[in-house]
Amino acid sequence: MTDLPAFARGLCDDAAVFPPGLAPLADAVPAHRRHRAAPYAALVGPLVLPATALDQLYPLVTSDPLDLSITAPNGPAQAANAVAAAADLPVVVHAVEVAVPTGMTASDLVHGLELLDVPVYVEVPRDERRPAVIDALAATGHRAKFRTGGVHANLYPAPDELAAGVVAAVRAGVPFKATAGLHHPVRNTDPETGFHQHGFLNLLLATDAAMHGAGPAELTAVLADRDAASIAARIAGLGDARAAFARSRFLSFGTCSITDPLTELAALGLLPSSLLKEDA
Repeated sequence: MTDLPAFARGLCDDAAVFPPGLAPLADAVPAHRRHRAAPYAALVGPLVLPATALDQLYPLVTSDPLDLSITAPNGPAQAANAVAAAADLPVVVHAVEVAVPTGMTASDLVHGLELLDVPVYVEVPRDERRPAVIDALAATGHRAKFRTGGVHANLYPAPDELAAGVVAAVRAGVPFKATAGLHHPVRNTDPETGFHQHGFLNLLLATDAAMHGAGPAELTAVLADRDAASIAARIAGLGDARAAFARSRFLSFGTCSITDPLTELAALGLLPSSLLKEDA
């Protein structure tokens, strides 16, 4: 396996079955195994599946356990049921990713998560509950999840909104992942949809800035930066120790394609181009 720089290790959770990729489960499982056996395997986190997919998973798995992160959009009860169902499968549940239903308070959320014995990511609501939810995560040791895009324009938070969330999480000591919309390393406008998409390298640099005392205004500027050469140079300049420090807060992001970030990071000179020759 090729040794990767610290900024890239475990960066990409395999969300192939989610939009816009929507890979069939029967294709996503063997593709994930190929990624985890490839020279770039250190880049790849668990396969992310919705709780509703577990019923279809049994004929696709073998005695070699499959690493999973399970999403529960309906809240803690669905997450608990999914973890119980997964116990009957040859899988390792690395985490559950739980949404906070409309009307659920932070205290109700924490109570609902008490029986879960796996790491939990809570998708932080984009409303007035956000401060209380982040405080609750800090108090309980759970992790945050920020939605950074989706199939509709209103699912993409503006740079200042995302910056405020990252600052709040970092200052509270809450690790987080990002989900959806991070299709490229650097902020861009999708030519087909017109959506302004966040860059996952921008998000990493914003996290680094927050961990060194920067406030929301500075993070907003970092998240809005579209200069790919400048962003790549700043990532390379972090070095492994500082990058690993930032990654202790920004843990990963979900991507429906493992090959796309791999290819684009190589094009920016941040990963060896030799990895692409072995890609499958």
